[in-house]
Order: sequence, then C-alpha cells, then structure tokens
Amino acid sequence: MCGKCFDWPLVRKALYKWCSPFTIYLLSAGEPRKYDPTFKGPIHSRGCTDIACCVLFIVAILAYVAVGILAWSQGDPRKVIYPTDSRGQFCGHAGIPLVMCVAKCPDKFMTLVKARLIPSEFEYYKQFCKEGVTNQMSVPDILKGGLCPAMLTPSKSFTRRCFPALAGKDGSITVGNSSGFDDGTGTIREAKDLVDGVKNATVVMEARQVVMKVFEDYTHSWYWILLGLVIAMLTSLLFIVLLRFLAGIMVWVMIVMVILVIGYGIFHCYMEYAALKGAAGSNVTLQDLGFQTDITVYLQIRQTWLAFMIILAIVEVVIILILIFLRKRILIAIALIKEASRAIGHVMSSLFYPLFTFLLLAMVIAYWAVTAVFLSTSNEPVYKVFNETECMHSRMNCEPANFSTSAMKADCQDSECLFAFYGGETAYHKYLIGLQFYNVFLFFWCANFVTALGQMTLAGAFSSYYWAFVKPDDMPAFPVFAALGRSLRYHTGTLAFGSLILSIVQIIRVLLEYIDHKLKGAHNKCTRFLLCCLKCCFWCLEKFVKFLNRNAYIMVAIYGKNFCTSAKDAFFLLMRNMIRVAVLDKVTDFLLFLGKLLIVGIVGIFAFFFFSGRVKAFEDTAPHLHYYWVPILTVVVGSYLIAHGFFSVYAMCVDTLFLCFCEDLERNDGSAERPYLMSSTLHDILWEDKEPPESQGAEEEGDPPPSEAQI
Repeated sequence: MCGKCFDWPLVRKALYKWCSPFTIYLLSAGEPRKYDPTFKGPIHSRGCTDIACCVLFIVAILAYVAVGILAWSQGDPRKVIYPTDSRGQFCGHAGIPLVMCVAKCPDKFMTLVKARLIPSEFEYYKQFCKEGVTNQMSVPDILKGGLCPAMLTPSKSFTRRCFPALAGKDGSITVGNSSGFDDGTGTIREAKDLVDGVKNATVVMEARQVVMKVFEDYTHSWYWILLGLVIAMLTSLLFIVLLRFLAGIMVWVMIVMVILVIGYGIFHCYMEYAALKGAAGSNVTLQDLGFQTDITVYLQIRQTWLAFMIILAIVEVVIILILIFLRKRILIAIALIKEASRAIGHVMSSLFYPLFTFLLLAMVIAYWAVTAVFLSTSNEPVYKVFNETECMHSRMNCEPANFSTSAMKADCQDSECLFAFYGGETAYHKYLIGLQFYNVFLFFWCANFVTALGQMTLAGAFSSYYWAFVKPDDMPAFPVFAALGRSLRYHTGTLAFGSLILSIVQIIRVLLEYIDHKLKGAHNKCTRFLLCCLKCCFWCLEKFVKFLNRNAYIMVAIYGKNFCTSAKDAFFLLMRNMIRVAVLDKVTDFLLFLGKLLIVGIVGIFAFFFFSGRVKAFEDTAPHLHYYWVPILTVVVGSYLIAHGFFSVYAMCVDTLFLCFCEDLERNDGSAERPYLMSSTLHDILWEDKEPPESQGAEEEGDPPPSEAQI
C-alpha cells in the first residue's frame, strides 16, 4: 500500500545518499504493530503501570504536606508585611505598642542640639526617641545612651518605613523643599548627598507608586475586564461550535481575518507614527529615554510605533509566506479539523475540561506560594550585644529579656542587647534552603502532573471515539469521566513518571538561570558562552520531553502500557510517519494557532478603543484610568489563555486521531477480517494525495515493493 504513495526505490536511494545512518534507523526502526483480534481500544482490560513511581509520588506528596505544615507552624508572614524595631517587635501591628517605632515620619529638619533648647520642639523630637527621655537629661547623655537620633530629616512613609522625602526642583535635588540641611554639627550639607543612601529605595518607591496606580486602575475597571474575558470565552466557544459545523469556511475566515487584523495593526501604527511627526520630544530614541515606570511615555515617541510597525509587518509576511507554501496541505488540514470536530461533537464535555485543569493548577500555585512565604519567614529573631567601648562579649548572641541581670551586662556596662537579624541555628534553619528547593521542585512536579492528567484524559476520551466500531453506540456514556477514572486508577504512576522527568529538566533550567544571574558581573567569556550553550540545550531538551510525553500519554490511553514502552512506541511510530507529522499534524496546529491569534486580536482591538477613549461613543462609559494599557494587557493575556484552553482541546483531539490513524494502518489492512476503524472521511483525508497504481513508476529491478507493514 505504501508503494501507491511514494516511489520507494527513489526514496531509499535518497535516504542512503543524503541521510545519516542514525536518521535511516529512526525512519525504519520499531516493529510495526501486528493485528490483535482481542484489542478493543482504550476500553480493554488493563492493569496498573509504573507502580514504583506511583508510590514515590505519593510519598513525595505526603512529604510536601509535611513541609507545608512545618512551614506554617514556624513561619510568620507578618515579617514581610510589618517592619521591626531594634527589639524585633512589629511596628504598626494590632496589640504591639509603638515603643521603638514611630506613629508617623518626621516632616521637618531638626537637630537634637537645637531642639533641646526649645521645649515645644523637644516635645516633638521626643516622639522619635526611646522611652525614658526626660527634659532634665543632657544632650551628651542622650546621645551616649542612643536614646534619640542626632537629627531628623523630612521623610515619607513607604512600606511602614521612613525614607528621606527627595524631590526635584529646577534641576536640583531637594529634601523637604530645601536643597540643603544641617547635619547636626553646624555644617550645611547638600540634599544630593542623601541620594546614594536611598537610591534603591527611590526606585522601589517609584515602582510602588506605579503599583498603587495599577491597583487603582484595576479597582475602577475590574468589571469591564471581566466583561472582556467573558466576551473572549463566548467568542472562543462560538468559534469551536462553528468549527463543528462549518470547519472549512471557519478556517478560511480565520486565515483572512488574522491577515486583516495584523494589517490593521500595521496601518494603526503608521498613523500614530505619522501623527507624532513634529511633536515636541517625539524624536527621542528608546535608548536615550531609558527605563520609565510610566509605560505610556514610550507611546509618545515615534520610534516605539515604528518598532511595532516593523514587528507586525514581519509577522504578516511570515504568515503569508507560510500560507502560500502550505496551501495544498492546508486543504487536507481543514479536512482533518472537520474530523476532529465530529469527534468533539460526540465528546462535548471535553470543551469544559480545561476549567478543571485550571482549577487544579490554581490550587497547586496557591499551595506553593503560601508555603514559600511561610518558609521564607520562618527564621527567628537573633539578638546580639552592641557596645560603644571594647567588650569581650561584643556581637555575641544574647537574650533581651534577662540581659540587664546577665553577666554580659555586668562585664560591659554600656552594652545593649539589640535585634540584629532573622536567622536560626536549629536543624530546621540549617536545612531551610533545602526545604525551599523541595518546595519549588514539587511545584513543578505537581503542575506537570496536572497537565499530564488533562492530556491523558482527553486522549482517552477521543481514542474511545476512534476505536468505537459503531460511532457513537460503542462509546462510553461519559467518555471524559471514564477516561479520567482510568487515568487515575491505572496510570497515576505513569503520569508521575513522565512529569518527574520533565520537572528534573525544568529545575535544572532554573538552576542555570540562577547561576547566570549570579555570574552577570563576571567577565569570563568562556564561562558565559558555556552557560549560554547549556541553557539552550536544556531548553531544547524540555521541548522534546514535552513532545514525547504528550504522545506517550496518548499511547498509554490507548494500550494501557507503562511510560517507557509507550514513549518508545510513540516515538518510533512518529518516525515511521515523519512526513505526515510534518505536513499534516503541524499544519493543523498552525491553523489552530491562527485561531487563537484571531480571538486575541479581535478582543484586544475592542479593548484598546474602549479603554483608550478613542471612540467618542465610549468616552462617558469607559473608566478614567492612570494607565489604560493595564486593562488592555489583562484582557489580551486572559483572552489568549482562554482561547488556548479551548483550542488545546482541538489540538489534543487532532494529535490523538492522528496517532490512532497511524496505529490503525499498521494494525489493520481494510479487509473484512481486519477492517479499518477509521471513518471513511479520515481515510480520504490522509490519503488525499495518493495516485492510482498505474501512474506510479515501475519498481527498479532488485528492489521488491514494500510490505503493508511499512506504511
């Protein structure tokens, strides 16, 4: 049968001439599936697979729960929210008196020497001092005891901490509306001297202002964002339903609409680029502008719109060229989408399964985030001895509760037991970094397990459709629930095995990124090059493992074998059908990707005109925002995730039908004894380009025709 599709003598000659021995082995490796009259598809009897990995996964989950309980018992998130004073007490927390903390930040310049001379100012000054400061105490005694700061600087509150109130005025830096201040010794210093001390804090404060504005924008536009996401969901669902009945028309509509939407994006960028011609400051380059926390600033320069226009033009040209070169295969891919639509029509509940996957992933992410916060705040306050004069106990650990009566205080009269940092010397604190690593690794493992469960469940549901002799009579009443039950009952170990391999690769990538971050200041080009190569190799490895896992889960859903056997069978099956994989399966994925882009583009354009106020009809309806790009980006990202969830069902259906088709060809021959279980439509789809036997060239002498098992 294969001789009807390819001139095998020429193919073999080309293989041996141009391909490596390893490639030839891959294309011919693996024994084709033999006919098994007892095989009934995914509903046949099966047993548990990869039991050892199942037990390992259960133990790991139990240990993960134990780590969470331990972290929750030791951690204290208040350490992240509230600052602490020199005694380790939380400031601004209910039940904690403001003894070492201040109720508000100082708002004027003042030195202790000058404040001590004026009773009213000294009363104001004392609120920034420790308890016990009286009017009878001299300035040297106060400073010697560390009871008050030597000076006060106008400050602003940020995360319950006081930072100098720096600002800009007429090109100079000011603090408290003044360009200079008295440092307490009678010397007038410039405000710019404070910049280095609060440089990082100033960046954080600017970022905080942006975050507050973004949060405020969300509070004013959340219902419109929710409406946009609902529209994206309804649009995605409408596309899926229309694909069910009008697959051919809808695919061409998607192709044309994507080209038009991107074309409009190019036109809009050009109009914005032309409108800014001659505008003040519009010719500033992105490099000169630098990083700005207000993103709308970038939209006021021409170079931004020029960059957008070039990027969209490149995307447009690439898509058009791909469509031109694959125009014949697109027709076959459309027919394959039609067949997938029929399968989804019999398994409509599969469209809502991504919601279950999303719920499980949300639980995994929430557990990881909460555990990480508690682990990072589970250190204990460490107190050390601080003193002005020489002391044998200096910087040693101490207990503030009984320090006044301790031997340390007796030996060093001027010493104090003050809070130093958060840490600990117990076994728990020594292995805290290991617990954090375990938390991250189990996060990857659980997230990949949930994703794998979704893939195997959908594969089991769609393969039950394919292998049903009479469709849909021979299908289970609830295919998705039946496939989910089989996956959890028999193949939890297989899911854990595949997700474990992927998690190991991902955690290695995380470690490489961490090392790269630490070596950013290094100038060793060889090390940087080696690290870059490793990152690239493991990125490719992760993509390959994901591809292999996906197809292995399909084979497990069909045959119920273990992970290694299924991965091997899926790999060699795809290698024996490499041409079909390249020109059919991947073309279909490309068309579905265009569908996602179309939904994102349509919803994104409407969101842009609504939130930016470009349409007069919506000026009074749209909320007034600091940054209109905040809800737009949220709607665009959310729309893509929603569209991806719906179209991923289609992609999984196509991949499952494709593998089942290849298995069906190797398992059966279309005779009455071994009939194909594929539909006649699917048979015509994947043999669309066959030619009649008499049109094929004669076989060369010495080259026997291939057997049916070579298909």
